[in-house]
Amino acid sequence: MKLQKKIAASLVTGLLVIGASSANAFECKVKDAEMAKPGGFPDRALTMIVPYGPAGGSGQVASAMAEAVTSLTGVSINRDHKSGGSGTVGMTAYMAAPADGYSVMEHIDDAASAHALDSSRPNPATDLIPLVISQVTFSQIYIRTEETRFTDWDSFVAWVKAQKGKATIANVSKEGSMERVTMSFLTDATGMEIQQISFDKGAPRYGALLGGQVDALYEQPGDVRKFLDSGDFKPILTIFNERPGVFADVPTHREKGMDFEPLLRFRGFYVHKDAPADRVEWLKWAFQRGYCEDSYQAFNEKKFMTVIDSYRDTAGAIELINTTIPQYRDVYKNMGLDVK
Repeated sequence: MKLQKKIAASLVTGLLVIGASSANAFECKVKDAEMAKPGGFPDRALTMIVPYGPAGGSGQVASAMAEAVTSLTGVSINRDHKSGGSGTVGMTAYMAAPADGYSVMEHIDDAASAHALDSSRPNPATDLIPLVISQVTFSQIYIRTEETRFTDWDSFVAWVKAQKGKATIANVSKEGSMERVTMSFLTDATGMEIQQISFDKGAPRYGALLGGQVDALYEQPGDVRKFLDSGDFKPILTIFNERPGVFADVPTHREKGMDFEPLLRFRGFYVHKDAPADRVEWLKWAFQRGYCEDSYQAFNEKKFMTVIDSYRDTAGAIELINTTIPQYRDVYKNMGLDVK
């Protein structure tokens, strides 16, 4: 557990330092406001493969970025959701698509952690070219607001322990994901035994808590914003080093005696490494400028994506991924997973 804490601390510290250096060098609305299409590219709609369902965080950020890029460039983007295998189905489909620049992909930190666990899987820093990382965020534990069996983190932990392994929490399915690793930190620190019910798609995951099929939910706040606004869900624990102002009444894991560093979710957009170089440069411009569009900035603000600096350009994204992969690999080895 001490090694896990040390590795996690290094991971999140590296992530925040990288974010500061990359984002401060980028000036929205000033730099590279226009770029000519190379050889007329693109002269038709782009396809964006999204390896998760439309209702979850990936679906929401894909929709927002597609809207922003289309508004900026006039080029339509058709989203193709290929969920399954915690992102591996979509990744496989994308790698099989023509590398002509007309197909791009949205993906999350799962792409880096999947490669860390199995090096035969695509490396998002070398087999792909990051166009932009546009979201970095923290996670929380949620319960139904109307819940009476427990009302806060302390009573939840006590209730879970009393269930002797029968309590449940909705989570993603991929072993070794950021969510699963963090849950292992939580259970190790508290002595809880809780069943993690797996969902690849956001809608059924959220519906499971809403309908009472599970007792709690692990998720990022922006992804369940509508349930927070409606009063259906409430957070009982923030997995971050300090209380964000928008969740000033929710305790952090550190305040509850857990001293591990939080692992953070990051989402971005990619193109195949073999796409024509001039097309890649235009796509970098379009997606990095898309981040600056008013509609996307408003989206990130609404989704609590401004608590942590969310922007990484291509160089910053590559640095982030190259830092993340070996650190996750060390975590997995310490957890006893089969690292290939």
